Amino acid sequence: MAGRVIVYGGKGALGSSLVAFFKAKSWWVASVDIFPNEEADANVVLTPTDSWTDQEKELESKVESIVTGFKLDAVLCVAGGWAGGNAASKAFVKNSDMMWKQSVWSSVLASQLSARHLTEGGLLCMTGAKAALEGTPGMIGYGMAKAAVHQLVKSVAADNSGMPKDSTTVAILPVTLDTPMNRKFMSTADFSQWTPLDTVSQKLFEWTTDKKSRPANGSLVQVVTKDGVTSFVPTE
Repeated sequence: MAGRVIVYGGKGALGSSLVAFFKAKSWWVASVDIFPNEEADANVVLTPTDSWTDQEKELESKVESIVTGFKLDAVLCVAGGWAGGNAASKAFVKNSDMMWKQSVWSSVLASQLSARHLTEGGLLCMTGAKAALEGTPGMIGYGMAKAAVHQLVKSVAADNSGMPKDSTTVAILPVTLDTPMNRKFMSTADFSQWTPLDTVSQKLFEWTTDKKSRPANGSLVQVVTKDGVTSFVPTE
């Protein structure tokens, strides 16, 4: 096999695309999610109602059993979700709690997993959001959680973070991904301004396999698609 990668959120739209892409390149791929991905070589299925610390224990125990004797080339965390609502919304706290669990819990667990199982020179990629670089009054919980992921990336990329030697930690910051769910709920949108999943998968595969192509350690990389052309632009 060419290499080994764990896709955290491997049953979601982007996660499934990544699993399929890496598998097509003859990589060993494990998926971490609340549902199994049948295409993956191994699955770690977490219980969404468990506490953060219980998920940690379950994740570490199951990962230990599937990666015995080898290190990972990359951990790609694309778990997450979206919910709207301002501070006056009845679901403000509920949605904020859900966003925190989906984006921050998963990113923290992926970071710990990487510190323990990533090879030297490996890649950890998390998923932020371009919108969270500024205020998000119509989706406060979402923006808050994604901004926390941005800070996590900066911390994990810094010296003395516990990450393996010469590893790279970055985040992609999409605007709108071209997923079946987005098409269902925004059927009249201009899809040429949305980022295809295969485009993201290709870029993350490139970063995994070609260290020279990677953004600088700690980069927050905006993923912007305009008229069908996608650019990956590090935030200054």
